[in-house]
Amino acid sequence: MNGEVKSAGPKLPSEAECRDIWRSADAVCFDVDSTVIVDEGLDQLAAFCGRASEVKKLTEEAMQGGMDFREALRTRLGLLHPSLETIRAFTRANPPKLTKDVDKLVEVLQGRGVDVYLVSGGFCSLIAPVAKLLNIPLENIFANRLKFFFDGEYGGFDEGQLTSRSGGKAEVVSYLKRREGYTRVVMVGDGITDLEACPPADAFIGFGGNVVRPAVRSQSTWFVHDFATLITELEKED
Repeated sequence: MNGEVKSAGPKLPSEAECRDIWRSADAVCFDVDSTVIVDEGLDQLAAFCGRASEVKKLTEEAMQGGMDFREALRTRLGLLHPSLETIRAFTRANPPKLTKDVDKLVEVLQGRGVDVYLVSGGFCSLIAPVAKLLNIPLENIFANRLKFFFDGEYGGFDEGQLTSRSGGKAEVVSYLKRREGYTRVVMVGDGITDLEACPPADAFIGFGGNVVRPAVRSQSTWFVHDFATLITELEKED
């Protein structure tokens, strides 16, 4: 859909360059919703709260780049007003559904000494169970944080988190490169917010294993539909 394609930004590395960077990366940042896990966490929470259709529409608009990310986040949470007890009940009732082969991929990356991060516009309380399943340290989660009042009622979200605003994933990558000295960081994800993190990420891999977003598919120089492809690429001789 040409109408969904944003104006050309910085030139992405070619597919061949992306493959080379992928094989030699020292850090990989994965989006979570519709990438590492099958579903959109906030959409699932909305269904749990009985507001599925309204929130899903806003999620799609944000993922296609049609709405400021923080505005979309604030609007969706304003519809839900999730209490602390709601979040706890939701996470008990909805264990994460990992995307096929992502556990194998993370294991292979970590075996190669590659640091793996989860960088998401979702919420730490929903992503922590994902990190535990994948043996990713909780400190390697960069995501948003819900706020609650003393009685457990919804109190907003921490707008100081980098991932709470448009361009936040790029800021996370820049921060990690400064802090850790990484020279080859790869961003993997299904959404515009993931694509926009390259640069400063050295390569971007578009992921369509759960949903294909036309704007991302059309702009990605390397787009894959499964994680087995990425595992196979790591097994090639450098």
